Amino acid sequence: MSYRTRANMMMIGVNVFWGMSYVFMKMGLSSLGSFTIIALRCLIAFFIAGLFFHKPLRQITRKTILSSAILGLLLFSVFAFVTFGVSMTSASNAGFLVSLTVIFVPLLHCLLVKKLPSWPIGLGVITTLTGIGVLTLKHPFHMNAGDLLCIGTALCYAIHITLTGTFTKNENPIALGILQLGFAGLFALTCSFLFEHPSIPTTLSSWIAILGLGVFCSAIGFICQAIAQHYTTPTHTGLIFATEPIFAALFAALFLHELLTLKELIGSVIVVAGILIAQLDNLLLKKRVHYQETLPK
Repeated sequence: MSYRTRANMMMIGVNVFWGMSYVFMKMGLSSLGSFTIIALRCLIAFFIAGLFFHKPLRQITRKTILSSAILGLLLFSVFAFVTFGVSMTSASNAGFLVSLTVIFVPLLHCLLVKKLPSWPIGLGVITTLTGIGVLTLKHPFHMNAGDLLCIGTALCYAIHITLTGTFTKNENPIALGILQLGFAGLFALTCSFLFEHPSIPTTLSSWIAILGLGVFCSAIGFICQAIAQHYTTPTHTGLIFATEPIFAALFAALFLHELLTLKELIGSVIVVAGILIAQLDNLLLKKRVHYQETLPK
């Protein structure tokens, strides 16, 4: 089995964990505050990741700390939006809407380079927006506040991914990944003391939720993603990310008994189709580069 195949399988495993995270968040919200959940999730992940990857932390610089703080603030925003969003909408809806990150990343790139998106990106955006409308719009025509927060999650995560790509060019990616979890946990802990009554889990379900989010969805998830993306391509990564909402809907049905209606199922399929169409841009770019390389010099 090649390294790329193993990396792709690892990324599928990461998406299984992230699909399960929406169920864990629903479980935790029954007894813990949103900021408390985020703080526990990030700090547990920070200490576990730091334990296994302590060597890169010995060589951190002031620039690494500053970059990590910026990424940590964005990551905290991602977790805050999605945690509050999940409390107001279904776990399956949240999974499909957060997957819009795959659409927002190339759109942000187009804004930065001041260039119109390619036809796969444009068609993918139109298709995805259609799917969102079918999935979330209710009569009379309005969107649930939780749905809007989940879309905000996707936008924040897209900004986070874009900045991560910039920072990792000159900084150690593992050190950035670990420290950003620590900063995100500190931001959440501060908000927990300001706006909630922080506490540790007291029930079995809340402990399962926190440990699931901290160990599997954050520590293992972020570490495996960093390792896998070293051996696979952005195209494969983007395609695999499109499976996250499918796992989210599956786990929501299995553990939370959330069943998609026919309207929601159609909307979900359209959203995933739009994400896959947008990924054609990477395939076309790869073919153009390959063709140019074969031309005689």
